[in-house]
Amino acid sequence: MTIIKQHDFIQSIADAFQFISYYHPLDYIKALTKAYEYEQSKAAKDAIAQILINSRMSAEGHRPICQDTGIAVVFLKIGMNVRFDTTMSLVDMVNAGVRQAYLQPDNVLRASILTDPAGKRKNTQDNTPAVIHMELVPGNTVEVKLAAKGGGSENKTKFAMLNPNDSIVDWVIKTVPMMGAGWCPPGMLGIGIGGTAEKAMLLAKESLMEPIDIQELQLKGATNRIEELRLELYEKVNALGIGAQGLGGLTTVLDVKILDYPTHAASLPIAMIPNCAATRHAHFILDGTGVAHLTPPDLNQWPQITWEVGSQTRRVNLDTVTREEIAQWQTGEQILLSGKLLTGRDAAHKKIADLLSQGQPLPTGVDFHNRFIYYVGPVDAVGNEVVGPAGPTTATRMDKFTEMMLAETGLIGMIGKAERGDSAIEAIKKHRAVYLMAVGGAAYLVSKAIRSSRIVAFAELGMEAIHEFEVQDMPVTVAVDVNGDSIHKTGPQAWQIKIGKIPIVKA
Repeated sequence: MTIIKQHDFIQSIADAFQFISYYHPLDYIKALTKAYEYEQSKAAKDAIAQILINSRMSAEGHRPICQDTGIAVVFLKIGMNVRFDTTMSLVDMVNAGVRQAYLQPDNVLRASILTDPAGKRKNTQDNTPAVIHMELVPGNTVEVKLAAKGGGSENKTKFAMLNPNDSIVDWVIKTVPMMGAGWCPPGMLGIGIGGTAEKAMLLAKESLMEPIDIQELQLKGATNRIEELRLELYEKVNALGIGAQGLGGLTTVLDVKILDYPTHAASLPIAMIPNCAATRHAHFILDGTGVAHLTPPDLNQWPQITWEVGSQTRRVNLDTVTREEIAQWQTGEQILLSGKLLTGRDAAHKKIADLLSQGQPLPTGVDFHNRFIYYVGPVDAVGNEVVGPAGPTTATRMDKFTEMMLAETGLIGMIGKAERGDSAIEAIKKHRAVYLMAVGGAAYLVSKAIRSSRIVAFAELGMEAIHEFEVQDMPVTVAVDVNGDSIHKTGPQAWQIKIGKIPIVKA
């Protein structure tokens, strides 16, 4: 009988979550490098370059790949001949490991988990509790698969109860464009087919723990229906032309993973969960000999890529920028921002809306007149850092506040990731404002452009407080101009036509 000691289990969980916060799986790096070499879209190639550079910087600096350090998801397969030497439950041991990992002083990870989700939504401060799935199996080891799942990709999860004769391929190709780019492509699609509704979801999530191997499958050829589906969906999803960060290009997914399970004769459940550019997962086995050891990847496997400022890149002083100046910017144009900007996410926007509706002034130091807001919840700084990794959050979550912010605060520009919805675009056009896109999945790289940071309001919100950042040469792309033109609409449409495998379907 194998005996797993409490300390060994907790330490293994903690070490693994630290490990995946700054090391991409090597299979992902190799696949993304191939996508970079293959990509023909300049905007998409630039975005992939930033992701790869950020990945290497994170691996070297042992700091998070993404500011959203995820919700902890743990799959346990527990051998029935295993005994635990512990005074704690398995759930408590997992959470102890998560807590230790996220509070590690040398690499503090962002606490994003809230209790009372339908009410006060109070931060637990240590990213617990984890989401845990346990299965008893024959054997004398404990197999652990774990992941840190970001909210931007998790929010794009889709599910349907198809009729038995419906086309799975048609549903996926129809659904992927509806996900937008908030899941930070290029990444992976995890698909679960069969079982019941909750089983399909679980299959989809678990499939994302597997390594990228679509190129090997292409060379080998399909030997069953699931492999046929993977190959067909890989080709057709990429033919949609969505591309890196939704800017339009050749690579939207690096792999499509599928797990299935027997289902009722009247049913065809299907779930689809994307994994973002900050894909983070690890796999290890505990056999009673001590703490699990995860081998660091060879950094020589990372490509030697540099990101260079183009000759046409516009430099903008945020402290003096005017409405007349932003009216000259064109969608797809690269810009380097310098100067001061304010930050704000969901909770800060809600507080601002409440104050304005009550006729109350905004807090001292919160003046948006002729200024830009950056949608971000940064990681806490460590050592001599000004701020921790500080990449953009999904902008569409702020769409319902956009008209208010532009009409009532004097704001002229916003910075986030992915596309804006129709209501936000209408507000941007109406008020002659702009929306700029920073690359999701390049948080550590972005943080290096931040020269100073201070909290100016709502400190009680933690990472969702309003900060004032002073930035120097922060790279962004004009995503929506003052006329309401959006690169997230024109880019994918143009590349879908260039690829020419799927007819354009108008909404």
